[in-house]
Amino acid sequence: MVVVSASLRDIKVFTTFPHDCSYLQGQEATTLFIDPRQRVSEALYTQLSLLGFRRSGDHIYRPHCARCSACIAARVPVRDFTMSRSQRRVWQRNRDLTLETCSAIFDDESYDLYSRYIKGRHADGDMYPPDRDQYQSFLNNGLGCTRYFKLRKDEQLIAVLVCDEMLDGLSAIYTFYDPDEHQRSLGTYAVLVEIEQARQRQLDYLYLGYWIQDCHKMNYKSKFQPLELLLGGEWQRHEQLPTVSDQQQSLPLHFVDNPR
Repeated sequence: MVVVSASLRDIKVFTTFPHDCSYLQGQEATTLFIDPRQRVSEALYTQLSLLGFRRSGDHIYRPHCARCSACIAARVPVRDFTMSRSQRRVWQRNRDLTLETCSAIFDDESYDLYSRYIKGRHADGDMYPPDRDQYQSFLNNGLGCTRYFKLRKDEQLIAVLVCDEMLDGLSAIYTFYDPDEHQRSLGTYAVLVEIEQARQRQLDYLYLGYWIQDCHKMNYKSKFQPLELLLGGEWQRHEQLPTVSDQQQSLPLHFVDNPR
């Protein structure tokens, strides 16, 4: 068990001005960021993850919306996870793929796959059109704990998985894959691979980011059971999907609103 230390009280956080929500149409969002000047150790990163924070590039953040609490941090306790029948079929379907680890993914082959993925799967999103500088900034190893995995069919790169390794688990940062290989269900397979990697490292959890009930792109996470959700400041296993309610928790951090 990772214990949250009193040192969290000394950390400054900033809130953004309200902006359009990326997940729920018509909603307004506010984001909470850890002071970018803060040195973040592996232990502190783990503690922040327990409070529902995520990393994107050099930024560690969590939603902090005044009128909405739809974004709920989710994680899989990997020792208790059991594949469903459909997940076992996905696992078997991809047995011809090989897994390799690498120290970086900023080569042309990886970026070309990322570019095809964004154009093929997320042309309506805020990461379109793909940009190499944004790609490198988003998927960097700024904290020194990022693990990169590549899935290949023979010599062909099929998918790339990006995770951060913390004291108690892996945090799934991003996955991109060949959009033409839709029959493989590579998004599901990537999560199964990450669960297995966490097990092999004798870690307790795979952190999946935010589960959002009314967002199709984010509610798939409920298919990985058991699933623990951060509700009311406590990690709880759920048997039925919770309805959207006020899940904001008080944070032992020092707020500085709306930095310029």
